[in-house]
Parts: sequence; C-alpha cells; structure tokens
Amino acid sequence: MNRDPVLFRVDGTKQTGWERFNRCLTYSAALQRRRRQAFFRSQLDPASLALPIKRIGNEWLEADDPVATGLDLSETIQEIRRIRPAAVIVDSPNISEEYLSEVSAAGPLVVSIEHEPTIRYPSALVINPMLEPGRDSFDFVPGTQLLLGRRYAIVRPEIRRVRQIRAQEPLAPFRVLIALGDDDKGQVLELVRKLIALSKLERIDVAVRSYHPLLQQLNQLQAAHPKRLELAMEPAEVTAKISRCHFAISSGDSWSLELACVGVPQLVIVQSEFHWPTARRLEDEGVAVCLGENANVSTSVLKQSIHDILDDSWERQAMSRCGRKLIDGRGPDRLVTALEVLLHPSRLIDFHEPENFAA
Repeated sequence: MNRDPVLFRVDGTKQTGWERFNRCLTYSAALQRRRRQAFFRSQLDPASLALPIKRIGNEWLEADDPVATGLDLSETIQEIRRIRPAAVIVDSPNISEEYLSEVSAAGPLVVSIEHEPTIRYPSALVINPMLEPGRDSFDFVPGTQLLLGRRYAIVRPEIRRVRQIRAQEPLAPFRVLIALGDDDKGQVLELVRKLIALSKLERIDVAVRSYHPLLQQLNQLQAAHPKRLELAMEPAEVTAKISRCHFAISSGDSWSLELACVGVPQLVIVQSEFHWPTARRLEDEGVAVCLGENANVSTSVLKQSIHDILDDSWERQAMSRCGRKLIDGRGPDRLVTALEVLLHPSRLIDFHEPENFAA
C-alpha cells in the first residue's frame, strides 16, 4: 500500500448488529485494488471479527466507546491526526450532524453510509447501498454527492463470482437456502423447524455466521436431520449452496441484494423495520415475493408460498432474470471510483485563492 489510507468508523456487536460492519469490510476489500489500506476503528464482538480485517492486510483499532458516544469523537480525531487518512467512512445508526462536522473539520473527506436517514448530512459523500429510500428522504448540505440505489449495492466478490456459475436453474431435488442476513432476530431456528415438516423440500441449507447466537441449537437440529439439513458458515460453503438452491428465504437486507445479483428467486420475510422499503422494491421489480413481517407470516401462508414457487418453474426463471438485471454486482467498484474522483488532487484546489489560478 503506497497511498493515503482510509479510516472506517463502524461497530460490529450484538447491540449494533453486524450488517454495517460486514458491508464496510467488503468496501475495504475493493479499496485495496486501488492500493489504499484501511484502518477499522471499531468495537467488535466477538473479537474474532478482527481476523478477516487483518487477513487482507488492514488494521483494527479497538474503540472504547460506541460510535458518537462518550469520548469517541475526541479519540477518533486523535486517530485521524495520527494516521492522516484521506477519508473517514462512517457507518452507524447512532450518528449526529455535529459528529460528522467535527470529523470533517479535522481534515479528511467524510463519507456516510446510511440506509436510515435521520439527520442533515454535512458529509462530502452519502451512500445508501440498499434499494430504498431514495433521494427525497435525505437532507444534506450543498455540495454533498449522493450515491443511492441498485447501482451501489455492496456485493461480496465471492458471491458475484457465483453469478456466472448459476446461469441456469439447478436440477431437482428441490433445495431451499435460508439466508436471513447478518442481523437475524433469532427467527432462523423457528423457520427451519417449519420447513423440515415439508416433504417437498428434500434439502434445506442455512447460511449463518459462525458467531450466530443460535448456532448451537442449529447444530443440534442438523444432527437430528443430517440428510436434509446443512449449515453453511464459510464463504466457500455459502457460495456452493447459493449455486444449487432453487429459491431462498431472505429478509430484505444486504443478503437479499446479493441473492438477486446471482439470480436466486426469493421469499422475503421482513425482520427489521428499516428493511421494509427494500423488500417492497424487490417485490415491485419481480425479484421476490414479500410475505410480510415475520410475526404476521403464518405457517399455512409460508407453506402455500413455497408450494407455489416450486410448482411454477417459469415464475422462478422470471424472478431470476429480474434479479440479475436489477443488481449487477459492481457496486463496490463504483463506490471506489466515486471516492477516488473526490480525492483526486484537482478537486482539492481552493479556487478562492488567487495563487491557484493559472497565469
């Protein structure tokens, strides 16, 4: 790495969830192709989350306080003065306009990644990698650049590579992939138990992280049904399951966009309020069928929806085409290019200073 680094301020804990942390990790991997090292100033739980950061050559700086609380601002500015990053990328729901303004005043270009707009953003760049909300929902200062929607969906490189492999629908037997995302609210165990009762599903694959709070119970359930149920935790295992499944059950989060990129038909069961806009957009685009909020999806509705999607191969093929057309998987590359454009020396000239004009 021979260029100014980038500092990520994002947490990954049980309280904040892990979706934001993991999308920043994907963004940092894309930045490495432009020879920019990333420093993560983060609270991580479990601490093993630091391993993928360091494995690709980046650095982890442990934060004493969550984002924008306690002494976090002063300690972040201290790290900025020490590292001298070209940009600071902040991804947190607990953020304030004052926090971002103070970070910007310290010198670096400030980037905000946000899918729940609640403040007036003083950042130079605002990114929403989800499908919704759109521009009208964001309040920002003059000069702020907005990158919103499907072109900037953050898709992991290992997922994007499956796009070519899964050009056609897999053959029988019918397989389903349960992928409720990084911030599963504990619904996966109940969902697996419901699907095991469906004889039409011969294989049930569950994509979970190694730190999922219900991993022990899922392992016990797998041991009880070894021929029908399998867990996928490593990237290679997850990509293999994606390439073989006939449809997936997702929650309208970042994983839903990755499945759409590959061309996997989906039934969406929403777990978090802020995933509703993306879930509705996926249904509007013909990529998925949104069954509603988890608490309101009955067993009978779930079973009927699964039978409908398995009985109609033409519908599955149409959903697959719509998903591949909607998400092309190049979002991280576009985000890196946008950041490099803003960091280009020609944009850093102060044209109010007479010496910056050619004679």
